[in-house]
Amino acid sequence: MADASPVRGPVVEADGISKRFGATVALSDARISVAPGESHALVGRNGAGKSTLVSILTGLQNPDTGTLRFNGEPAPAPGDTDAWRSRVACVYQRSMIIPALTVAENLFLNRHSLNRLGGSALRPISWKQLRHRAAELLAEYGVDVDPTARAEELTVEQRQFVEIARALSFGARFIILDEPTAKLDARGIERLFDKLRALQEQGVAFLFISHHLQEVYDLCATVTVYRDARHITTAPVAELDQQALVEAMTGERAGGTEPAWSVQGRRRPDVDPLPAVDPLLDVSGLTLAGAYADFSLTAHPGEVVGLAGAAASGNVQLGETLAGLHRPASGTVTVAGRPVRTGRVHAALAAGIGFVPEDRHVQGIIPQRSVAENATLTVTDQLGPFGTVLPARTRAFAERMIRDLDIKTPGASAPVSALSGGNQQKVVIARALATQPHVLVAIRPTNGVDIKSKESLLGTVREVAEAGRTALIVSDELDDLRVCDRVLAMFHGRVVAEFEHGWSDEQLVAAMEGVSGPTDTKEPHASHH
Repeated sequence: MADASPVRGPVVEADGISKRFGATVALSDARISVAPGESHALVGRNGAGKSTLVSILTGLQNPDTGTLRFNGEPAPAPGDTDAWRSRVACVYQRSMIIPALTVAENLFLNRHSLNRLGGSALRPISWKQLRHRAAELLAEYGVDVDPTARAEELTVEQRQFVEIARALSFGARFIILDEPTAKLDARGIERLFDKLRALQEQGVAFLFISHHLQEVYDLCATVTVYRDARHITTAPVAELDQQALVEAMTGERAGGTEPAWSVQGRRRPDVDPLPAVDPLLDVSGLTLAGAYADFSLTAHPGEVVGLAGAAASGNVQLGETLAGLHRPASGTVTVAGRPVRTGRVHAALAAGIGFVPEDRHVQGIIPQRSVAENATLTVTDQLGPFGTVLPARTRAFAERMIRDLDIKTPGASAPVSALSGGNQQKVVIARALATQPHVLVAIRPTNGVDIKSKESLLGTVREVAEAGRTALIVSDELDDLRVCDRVLAMFHGRVVAEFEHGWSDEQLVAAMEGVSGPTDTKEPHASHH
């Protein structure tokens, strides 16, 4: 009779991990340990250190201090790709599958000549053998996908299964799942979880990273919380209720007092109530397939409304829809009493919607053009007669915006790429305000800027409201949302709660993470379906 297998140690164990990037502390004395066959959750707010830990666990970054071991052995040397692949794999939120290749080609990309395929580096690829081996591999892990199908024909769910099978084929028995449910519907999530549970029975361990805390309770046995680059706690999920978990993530107890606002001069509804006037923005029954459903909102002059949500909440797509970037399947948008033709950027502009996009580098600025040109892109029709653009008028217009928004620049003719991130973002906001819009839609307006610039940018958004207009801040950053008069929290495409002033970090984070119960302040208004 064979001897019983010895008790195995952790598949991965990291201890005392620290990592700096310049002056930024990304991780400080962090730790984590995952057992064989365990589904272990890693949760924390943005900036908690989760992404840095993943980059260290997968060998993409070296820690400044600390130890990392796999199955009791030291981590492979940096750059030893095959050794790292045999120990750990990560399935990222953004698929790494190549759409134009077949499933079989993706499974064995860059290793067609491995011995398991019976070939050698000098022999031509046996496509028949490749497809046969791919079919065996998929069957071994219960993945029902045609190996000859092109990856672009697969669903998001099927692509994830293929990536998991590919990772396991290298010998890895520890897989990191980074927001794996972000693009899946409810049935897709259920099937994914069923697959993960079956693989756990085969001894595969998972590190599950998600903003949706209910999924942690549905799938995981253990949870580790990071906050401000540090390990806060590791505990069995069954021993940590949702309120305690959110408190660990935010560092704030339930029922806490209203935090100090980062921007002064915010209108307090209890002191200075809004007058009873017609709404500037009226959204009714808006639906965009795969993003959000039956969304309604009414916002008045002088009001800043927050639209809070984590990944896959639909809040960013909703903001982009208002700016004309997506055409909804149903619903209406009205600005200052006039209907807006949805799905058309120029129609949104003409209706009086100003837009600050999520990524200033991709959507916001033209780096090689000047500050003046970037700031006036939305108003070129006002800069000269008969469609011409007069440089003097452009410069004068830009100089006024530079003065009004306190943009730190050598001059209007300076290239926008020479400015700091905060001042580049001010240029993007200047362009959005150049048309004097009724409604300003700003998506994560302080993303990647320093604290001083953040206060200035959010102060500008408040000034929009003070001037009798309406602003909508779409963000998951609590500092952005603190300047709002009220905040709607979205989860999986729907508004799940609405908060007036005085909300606590714990309350809002709980709503964004899909936690229901005593942390909700109230049910959302009837108009917010």
